[in-house]
Amino acid sequence: MSLLLRTTPPRATLAIYRAVQAAARRKGSCWSPRSYSSSGGRGADNNTLPGHRGGPGYFYPAAPGTGGSNTILGSAGLISAHDDAPRHAQDSGSRTSNLPQRRQLTTSAISRPHSTRSISTTTTATTTPPEMYTTSFAFFEALWDAGVTHCFVNLGSDHPSIIEAMVKGAREKKGQFPRIITCPNEMVAMSMADGYARLTNKPQAVIVHVDVGTQGLGAAMHNSSSGRAPVLVFAGLSPFTLEGELRGSRTEYIHWIQDVPDQKQIVAQYCRYAAELKTGANVKQMVNRALQFARSAPQGPVYLCGAREVMEMDIAPYTIRQEMWKPVELGGLPTGAAQDIAAALAGAKAPLVITGYAGRNHAVPGALVELADTVKGLRVLDTGGSEMCFPADHPAWLGLRFGNEEAIRSADVILVVDCDVPWVQTLCKPRADAKVYHVDVDPLKQMMPVFYIDAVARYRADALTAIEQVTGLLKADEELKAQLGGEERDARRTALEVAHKRKLELIAARCEPLDDGAFGTGHLCARLRELCPDDTLWAIEAVTNTVFVHDALQPTMPGSWINCGGGGLGWSGGGALGIKLATEYEAQLAGGKGKFVVQIVGDGTFLFSVPGSVYWIARRYNIPVLTIVLNNKGWNAPRRSLELVHPDGLGSKATNEEINISFAPVLPDYGGIAKAAAGGDVFVAKVDKAADLDEVLRRGIEAVQSGQSAVLDCKVAMNC
Repeated sequence: MSLLLRTTPPRATLAIYRAVQAAARRKGSCWSPRSYSSSGGRGADNNTLPGHRGGPGYFYPAAPGTGGSNTILGSAGLISAHDDAPRHAQDSGSRTSNLPQRRQLTTSAISRPHSTRSISTTTTATTTPPEMYTTSFAFFEALWDAGVTHCFVNLGSDHPSIIEAMVKGAREKKGQFPRIITCPNEMVAMSMADGYARLTNKPQAVIVHVDVGTQGLGAAMHNSSSGRAPVLVFAGLSPFTLEGELRGSRTEYIHWIQDVPDQKQIVAQYCRYAAELKTGANVKQMVNRALQFARSAPQGPVYLCGAREVMEMDIAPYTIRQEMWKPVELGGLPTGAAQDIAAALAGAKAPLVITGYAGRNHAVPGALVELADTVKGLRVLDTGGSEMCFPADHPAWLGLRFGNEEAIRSADVILVVDCDVPWVQTLCKPRADAKVYHVDVDPLKQMMPVFYIDAVARYRADALTAIEQVTGLLKADEELKAQLGGEERDARRTALEVAHKRKLELIAARCEPLDDGAFGTGHLCARLRELCPDDTLWAIEAVTNTVFVHDALQPTMPGSWINCGGGGLGWSGGGALGIKLATEYEAQLAGGKGKFVVQIVGDGTFLFSVPGSVYWIARRYNIPVLTIVLNNKGWNAPRRSLELVHPDGLGSKATNEEINISFAPVLPDYGGIAKAAAGGDVFVAKVDKAADLDEVLRRGIEAVQSGQSAVLDCKVAMNC
């Protein structure tokens, strides 16, 4: 007979098991816990209790001579061990006939003991391995169904069932299972998922090893959070059983060492959601709940963890309705708010838009162009550099400046859109009578303990919708249209065009080679812009050189510029690989070819990126990227920070060697590091003269276009 599924706590389950065992002995049964498999046959592993092959399942034999069915007690309750239980479940007298199909568990749907062979309840032997559908396999199914196409993994002792599921998926679900990318370092794994998500807005997954792997995510978790990259991270937990009670119980010394009080708290403050998987029965719901948080604004990383016993559980295959798990969508501005902002812009003499990451939505740059064309004289400033938010070839473009720009001081109306740091108050702030409106997916900056700007109004709204609302009102309202016309407005537009032309001329002058034949970052990037394909994607982590890079590259294509989203140096190594992987995979789906990807990185940051892992992955999975190392012999960001606080202090007059930020006299061989990691299969070159630069760049570009990664060590002059 089949018994109704009911929840039984694991500890109580073990007590029941022992009681039944004792009862069987009192009745004279010769049954031994080590002499039967959960299907009624002999051959169970002598080191495990019955049913411990993969989850909570305990075997109880029928009373001798009764001819009754064997019974299995699982973590979810008592279940008949009939092989034909599903057929019997349809009988009118079955107590499970009204249960959903996925809840009608049979012997094959729960954990079995370890065995070298499978023996049925009729004791017929077979060499066919038992069909397994575990929590881990359902976990991967849930990822794929939710749109996760890649898993960046660093495996460990908590992942036996994960590995089993990977092999099963590769063999049985080709084309319907996430691609597994092995990453020898967690920072690189997370950065690859981050780069992929930043380009496509599609979340990807990272799998790491217990607490130590979680800690290894470190700065990459910070970057994903600050950069609002939707990434799902899964980590195993040390087993919670010690004596073989369940499949997945502790088997190695390290399981004691890596058992910590609350593993998810290591990264919870950076996550939109963090939770533990406590059963396989709802693993797909838990995955989709996490992804809802990751994909809902403000997007960001989420974290799930699960112990070996939970991930090893055999469960019944099931599906969920994917259309019920869409992310939460933000709306636009209240009607009155849109009207207020439109009126303020129409009446302004020096209007300014400040943005930082609105360009994540590739439709936003075009919407901002339309707004700037409607409000003649409107200027647009990027103070985040996270995405390409406004094209450099438009007269309203002020470029990228980190919170310090004259336009901030002179503007009478400022619209801040999706921006974390519109200005740095100790360096620059709006004039006292300026009207500031703040529209953001997260206007209160809930992850920042201290944040405020003097704004007359703040709105949580979708940037694209809000911009389109304001532009629509400016075009439709007759009174506002009248304010936007006339000779004065035309004169403002003309002045803006003249200023933009002059700005580009000044940038070009700064990008010239130096008199001694050396060159700076500006000249290097100007030549890259000229020589690389027009649709190149730029992965930038240039730190103190970022403004020079942006000025020289002058990006115009939405999605073409992706900067590290936070302050965790080392993002661009894995980030560039993730971007390249994304552009190739997404293009192949459409029958096309991926875009050329260039990583521009400081020399110190290059070392942070774990190049030994990056270039092994690039070679192993054929992900060619052009890496430009800005070699200025060390880290210069600490000097700038020092001089902002102590402009006349001792350190301001000390050498880089004295303040411990120089690599001299032992300068790393950046290309050599990459070449060693890739088994020698990387094009490498060094250049320090402007006369040689174009030839070196062309050779590097050709190498990448032929499928080989390239690392160019470029010695750049300071501050240009």
